[in-house]
Amino acid sequence: MPKKLIIAIDGPAGSGKSTTAKLVAKRLNYLYIDTGAMYRAITLLALRNELMGKTAEIIELAKSLKIVLSFIDGETNITVNGEDVSKEIRSFEVNGNVSEISAIEGVRKILVKKQQEMGKDGGVVMEGRDITTVVYPNADVKIYLTAGIDERAVRRAKEFSEKGTDVPIEKVKENLKNRDFIDSNREASPLTKSPDAIEVDTSNTTIEEQVELIIKEFKIVSEK
Repeated sequence: MPKKLIIAIDGPAGSGKSTTAKLVAKRLNYLYIDTGAMYRAITLLALRNELMGKTAEIIELAKSLKIVLSFIDGETNITVNGEDVSKEIRSFEVNGNVSEISAIEGVRKILVKKQQEMGKDGGVVMEGRDITTVVYPNADVKIYLTAGIDERAVRRAKEFSEKGTDVPIEKVKENLKNRDFIDSNREASPLTKSPDAIEVDTSNTTIEEQVELIIKEFKIVSEK
């Protein structure tokens, strides 16, 4: 049997990681893992329990949570201690606070260990902020997706609208700028492009083109 590969995709919010990764996983019959959903789940629980800013308590919260990811009918489902929080983690409030949670080194260590365990046998498409640099620096295929801030803001505002929440585009753009700054400047596993990752600007490429590029790279690596 051919070796099952690890495909790692990084990039800022709104760059198209989730949509592209889902389609690649479907094409290859691989497991899709949205690592951002895990940080969002902890953010949701921290907000519910009024723990924002309380680092030690948030780390203990992360230790205690049983997080289960599944990919059903093209969507990521995530349960925390048996509760399905798939919809709640996509709220604007969670969006505005997840980078703060993601910057906590203790939380990252806990989740990186979980993520490495999930993908240890290969056959995964994993996307996030530090997959190519920290979680799987030796991934078989490494991709970095990016796009201009205006394009990313339009995409994210559309996502909110489709979920029944209308957020002004300027507010979305400000949220993305804040997330970009925190994600790129945090001490623990900052968002950076791995030197050997293939960079793709998705501002002017279609989803289909992005998927085909990754599939092409997958085939090249598979045949080595």
